[in-house]
Amino acid sequence: MSDSILDVVIIGGGPGGLSAALVLGRARRTVALVDEGHPRNAITKRSHGFLTRDGAKPFELRQIAREQMEKYPTVDLHQDEAIDIERKQNQFITKTSKGEILTSRKLIVATGLREELPDIKGLSDVYGQSFFSCPYCDGWEFQDQPLVIIGNGRKLLAYTKIIHNWSRDLIVCTNGTAMISEDEKNELERHSISFIETPIRELVADQGQLQQIVFQTGERLARKAGFLLDTGAKQSTFLPQKLGIPLTDKGSFETQSHGKTEVEGVYVIGDAAKRFTGLMGAASEGYEAGIALNHELVEEDWRSIE
Repeated sequence: MSDSILDVVIIGGGPGGLSAALVLGRARRTVALVDEGHPRNAITKRSHGFLTRDGAKPFELRQIAREQMEKYPTVDLHQDEAIDIERKQNQFITKTSKGEILTSRKLIVATGLREELPDIKGLSDVYGQSFFSCPYCDGWEFQDQPLVIIGNGRKLLAYTKIIHNWSRDLIVCTNGTAMISEDEKNELERHSISFIETPIRELVADQGQLQQIVFQTGERLARKAGFLLDTGAKQSTFLPQKLGIPLTDKGSFETQSHGKTEVEGVYVIGDAAKRFTGLMGAASEGYEAGIALNHELVEEDWRSIE
């Protein structure tokens, strides 16, 4: 690839970033994709819900995408971390941890989120193996088994309804005083869902497979798997703020259609903008952003030769 100004720099190499790179590469755009290689779903054994790749290992999806990208010579993949971005006139300067400086006309941020799990002893040992956050990703594998939900607050009832779809053998642990209304408590009881407010001491597992929940009282609850309402996910990077892109009250970057932001030429896609999109959703957003961004470039190029 030439050292001249790139059409697009993409920060983040998950399904969203890779999908955008593919679309832009096929549109004959010069693209540099920067990704450090530590995806949020690396902890999981299998990825689900991705058409034609259901059950694939997380890194398998990335490897296939990277191999298919090789036939597009204008797309460069950098295993690196973007550490700084700035805007100079109508260009974006991306600096990496390895000292590269990439100048581009447009920028896509597809960095996703990072988990900050609740401080419960043993949770990190089971998360991604027998404890999850997304039932659409992992509910099928534990259908009709004894499940537990750990969570609290206003979203608890809605989340419980969803998990109940996969198993009626369900218990809710609020890990402290339940911050739900009496009506919500009654609704859980009407559906034969017990809830326990006793604080949790630890989760006991065998090679990542949940066995018991131990409470501060010493009581134990046998369960086969669980779902976590809030993983404490935070932005993987706050670099877009340096360009003036604000965060919403939910901690997502503000975007418009197709991931476009209020900063001309910058798109934010995937979990960084939506909190949760899933693999298929992120890939779809990357495809849409790639097309929308290429249309911008087409118009700019067209005007430049008038």
